[in-house]
Amino acid sequence: MTSHQPFAPFVIITPAHNEEALIGKTITSMIAQLVRPIRWIIVADNSSDRTAQIVREHAARHDFIKLVEYRRTGARSFGQKARAFAAGVAAASPVDYAYIGNLDADITLDPDYFLRLLLEFDHAPDLGLAGGRVASLIDGEFVEQNIAPDSVAGAVQLFRRACFEEIGGYRALPEGGIDTAAEVMARMYGWQVRTLPSLRVHEHRRTGSASAAPVAARFKEGARLHSLGYGLIFMCLRSLHHLPDPPRLIGSGASLAGYLRRQLSGSPPAIPADVVDFLRHEQQQKLVGALKGLYVRHLRNI
Repeated sequence: MTSHQPFAPFVIITPAHNEEALIGKTITSMIAQLVRPIRWIIVADNSSDRTAQIVREHAARHDFIKLVEYRRTGARSFGQKARAFAAGVAAASPVDYAYIGNLDADITLDPDYFLRLLLEFDHAPDLGLAGGRVASLIDGEFVEQNIAPDSVAGAVQLFRRACFEEIGGYRALPEGGIDTAAEVMARMYGWQVRTLPSLRVHEHRRTGSASAAPVAARFKEGARLHSLGYGLIFMCLRSLHHLPDPPRLIGSGASLAGYLRRQLSGSPPAIPADVVDFLRHEQQQKLVGALKGLYVRHLRNI
């Protein structure tokens, strides 16, 4: 039974390419939400399996679920995901809503997830983008992603509509990183971006593992971060910080190798120069803050 709490209406969009194995779990989780979206638009993105059929069966019983069948050419890519999301946005155009978000097709949520998330938006008018902390299924166990507090995993990004429209929505980037580009631009325009650690999200397949082995996925991650304008020093320190992440050691090395390969190729960032400048300034500030913290701890130990 859904809550009658008078929250502003929201729309969720789920691009789903050949997700018949997991989409049912996500649908069951969404049906159980105490506060449901006014529309949940699932975009069957060129699926050749039973994804559309599964969604259609549930949509016949729950009128907040809408199916969009999207046909495209070319291989699966993050750029295609952005275009599929845009098809969902177009399908939502007749609806009046205050928030819009992405939900991946392999995610499950606690029943009070959106209720608690919308309360956070109500309490912070400058909160432009928020979501819960994702725990990914790795080797049979859910492992929490290591994510900065001013960042939100792309699998569960919920935007205030004004924020989403100000940044121009998701951009179709060839190397991926559409979620990272969106949150950087949100911060650049003065919006708060926040992960809420108390809201735990279960991802039943690690991001990027649908089409690549873990090491290959980390290599692609490095290329993606270069395309997003990450600075070299920040990337090296990031790789050290993520050494414990699975696959341990080798995964972090693969990510750095992917970054360096793209840099040596001379490929420029895929996002506008002003966004790159803002991101690198943020990174410099974080590095300075970390060094100050180390210095203070050193003085305390003298």
